[in-house]
Amino acid sequence: MRVISGAWKGKKLIAPEGEAVRPTSDRARQALFDMLWHAPWGGREVVDGAAVLDAFAGTGALGLEALSRGAVRATFIEKDRAALAALRANIANCRAQAQVIAGDATKPPRPIAPATLIFLDPPYGAGLLAPALAALDQAGWIAPGALLCTELGLRDERPETRFTPLDDRTHGKARLLILQA
Repeated sequence: MRVISGAWKGKKLIAPEGEAVRPTSDRARQALFDMLWHAPWGGREVVDGAAVLDAFAGTGALGLEALSRGAVRATFIEKDRAALAALRANIANCRAQAQVIAGDATKPPRPIAPATLIFLDPPYGAGLLAPALAALDQAGWIAPGALLCTELGLRDERPETRFTPLDDRTHGKARLLILQA
């Protein structure tokens, strides 16, 4: 697994052993960033200059990809110890400036500032997307107009939220659902 594009193109990212983390495939990440840059609701300015939140961060691949492509800051929320170790190693390997919160995305602390680009990739089938969206919204993480890029399993139901759905696509075993605040 590598950073696909931008300043850190080709940088290797590590993932912990075992089943605790399911990194977003390179193909799905490329498809997601293509959507962000080229969809009618997107554009390069969606990523360039963005304040990013990568919740259920795992390896941090999504947030690091955004930083590599021009995002100005990123915060990562992850609770699994092995994933946190891999995440911190990946941030160090990219020499990224980022904040890591060792915690639960369904019980987040208050942010310093809200995020304009948010990635949520909870474990498939666990029903965590809707509670995480509500908790992040309540805590102040979601800026007005922010894009929320979520990854679901193919069998996962679309969550009922206040956010406007913009796109819903399948890529391999992943379903990418894009919402707007």
